Amino acid sequence: MAPQRTLRYYYLRVIRLRGEPSELARGVGIGMFIGITPTIPLHTVLILLFTIISRGSKIAGLLASVVVSNPLTIPPTYYLSWRVGEGLTGTAISWANVKSVMELVLSDAGFMERLAAVMHLGREALVTLLLGGFVLALPFGVAGYFLSYRFFANLESKRRLKHILR
Repeated sequence: MAPQRTLRYYYLRVIRLRGEPSELARGVGIGMFIGITPTIPLHTVLILLFTIISRGSKIAGLLASVVVSNPLTIPPTYYLSWRVGEGLTGTAISWANVKSVMELVLSDAGFMERLAAVMHLGREALVTLLLGGFVLALPFGVAGYFLSYRFFANLESKRRLKHILR
């Protein structure tokens, strides 16, 4: 699918979402936060769990996750998570190990194979990647919430005005 067509498809999906702006924005914030973290085999489960707990939009969360976690963004995201995590923990982890796991995660391997590959990295590497990913994801999640709240509030105002003018 052409990039413009894909972008238009996701844009239309987003503007057709229904719900309170705060509910939709919580979903977007959670989706962006989880999408940035290096937890790929668990993204969907985590997004659904946290949107249910926070009463956020599940669909908005899943759509936001796709925007920030796709084959183009995953390699730089994992790399930055690894570097930030190393800086925070002071540990030195081989990029070759992280890269081999990332390749398996991006492959057509099943869920259990992906999870096993991530666990194979070892506790120290997982802590480093997760901590780095958390620090990297926090500003994206917060910005995603506030920007999408504003977007959905404006969209709702336009819908109400259009309904009144009918």
